[in-house]
Amino acid sequence: MPEVKKIATREGYGSTLVELGRKHDNIVVLDADLAEATRTGMFQKEFPERHIDCGIAEANMMGIAAGLATTGKVPFASSFAMFAAGRAYEQVRNSIGYPHLNVKIGASHAGISVGEDGASHQCNEDIALMRTIPGMTIINPSDVIEAKAAVRAAYELDGPVYLRFGRLAVPVINENPGEFCNENRESSYCRGTFRHRRPWKRSVRLSL
Repeated sequence: MPEVKKIATREGYGSTLVELGRKHDNIVVLDADLAEATRTGMFQKEFPERHIDCGIAEANMMGIAAGLATTGKVPFASSFAMFAAGRAYEQVRNSIGYPHLNVKIGASHAGISVGEDGASHQCNEDIALMRTIPGMTIINPSDVIEAKAAVRAAYELDGPVYLRFGRLAVPVINENPGEFCNENRESSYCRGTFRHRRPWKRSVRLSL
C-alpha cells in the first residue's frame, strides 16, 4: 500500500495566510503569543508590519480584531480553540458576532488531539459555543487541502468566520481543494457538499 501522507491542518492555515497576504494588503493577522504553534509565524516572517502579537490576552485580541474590521481591514485572530472560543467568548459574542463584523477566527489545537498539552487545552465545546452566535460561519476542514480552501473562502465571505484546525498531522484524503459556497453560490470557492441552515446571514456550519 502507498504511504499515507500526513499534514496538520494548521499548516494549511499558515501557508494560505501568506498566499492571501501577497494578494490582499487589507489582511492583518493577530496572535496571542502562539505564532509558532498556530503557524501564523509564516505570515509574521513575510509581513511583520501586518502581524500583531497581542500577548497572552485573547479577549483583548478579539477586541482589536473587531476594531480593525471597522476600518476595512480583514483580521485573522489566531489562538488555540480553548482560548479563542472559550476564554474570549464574550468578546467574540458581543464585539464580533453582535455587530456582524468581518473578523476571521483561526482556532488551532481543537479537540482531544492535544493530549500532550493536558485537559485544560482540550476544547470540544468550541463548535457548540460558536453555533450559538447568529451569523457566525464555522468551517472544520478534514485535511490540509480543505484547510487551505477554507481560509480562502473565509476571506471572501463578508462576516465572522470560525476556522477550526488541529495540532496533529492527519491523513491527506483530498486530491484537490474543492470549493466552499453558500446556497446562492456567491463565493468563487463554491462547493455544494456542505450542510447549512438558511438564511445564510444567520448561524451556519460548513463541514464535510
